[in-house]
Amino acid sequence: MRVLDLTNVLAGPFAGYQLGLMGADVVKIETPGTGDLARQLGADATLSADGLGVSFLAQNAGKKSITINLKTVGGADVFTQLIAASDVLVENFRPGVLERLGFSWDRLREINSRLIYCAVSGFGATGPMRARPAYDQVIQGLSGIMSVTGTKETAPLRVGYPVCDSFGGLAAAFAIAAALVRQRRTGQGAYLDTSMLDAAVTSMGWVVSDHLIAGRDPEPMANENITSAPSGTFETAAGALNIAANKQEQYETLCRMLGRAELIDDLRFVHRDDRKRNREELRAELERSLKEKTAEQWDQILLGTGVPAAPVESVPQVLASPQIEHRQLISSVPSPAEDGREIRVLGAPTRVDGAAVPPRTRPPRLGEHTDDILTELGYSSTDIAHLREEGAI
Repeated sequence: MRVLDLTNVLAGPFAGYQLGLMGADVVKIETPGTGDLARQLGADATLSADGLGVSFLAQNAGKKSITINLKTVGGADVFTQLIAASDVLVENFRPGVLERLGFSWDRLREINSRLIYCAVSGFGATGPMRARPAYDQVIQGLSGIMSVTGTKETAPLRVGYPVCDSFGGLAAAFAIAAALVRQRRTGQGAYLDTSMLDAAVTSMGWVVSDHLIAGRDPEPMANENITSAPSGTFETAAGALNIAANKQEQYETLCRMLGRAELIDDLRFVHRDDRKRNREELRAELERSLKEKTAEQWDQILLGTGVPAAPVESVPQVLASPQIEHRQLISSVPSPAEDGREIRVLGAPTRVDGAAVPPRTRPPRLGEHTDDILTELGYSSTDIAHLREEGAI
């Protein structure tokens, strides 16, 4: 199953990466000479200078790379033949860009009536905001995510990673997978219009439904859970501890394990709604006891009691954790850089038939598979040479 990945940076490449992990043959179509902007992004300046930025390596293992200049006659012909031989096309240009290049949805259907075309953009292909440029930060602000992140004093705050790009990529991959089921059953293609803003809003769950259904305006609550108490992040003698004692029996068990059984019958905290109304007083009472031990010590004490709790860990800590190691989420693949070292990348978040799903091959160098793919399409070595002279590849 072939996926043409005509995307840049994160949301689109993330969608293509998830499809590739699940077995698709993903061909990344890049601009000659420059390629995906992510090739220049990341924490390692040497890799970025080599067109292998960390941001690119993270989302493009297992893909093939072909360079095509869609503004040339030869490039348009190559793209047309690729479309005819593929199942999916995913792109994240601004709405209308591909159409201006001569490949509207009607034209794509003429070339391949079974094609699944997924356009990923900041705001979707319709509506008054369709033409606006968008990056993750912009979507975080417009979606309301930033307005409910932090405290009343610090909000609005950006979530610490590109969450809207990730949501958009996952939404696109999910829709493509569903469309592939229909394609296999009926032979019908699909036009999928994925909006990062829509994906971000739908991901907010109770924050949105509380307003839509209950009429409550969401507010930033820092690390507190609006639906329950005690449910949030608590200070200990060393380190922060997340506790989510959302059920009555969990709250009572927590009180006993902290040596504070008297809090169970305290009129301020007897019922769930009481605890929600008096959450700050409850926090102060619990932290008096929690500060007697470290977060790690409390984790061991509460483990097995039925009280959901765990320390707040750093990214390096979680990546080195026995759980992540057991799940084999991190894979080592050869680096496409000339140093020959290995790089570590993330695989799929879902195990299939009990097995982890890593990328099958390393990330590609820019245009690495151009000749192979063109030969597969029936181009001769002379044809390929002419395309290079034209600047089409």
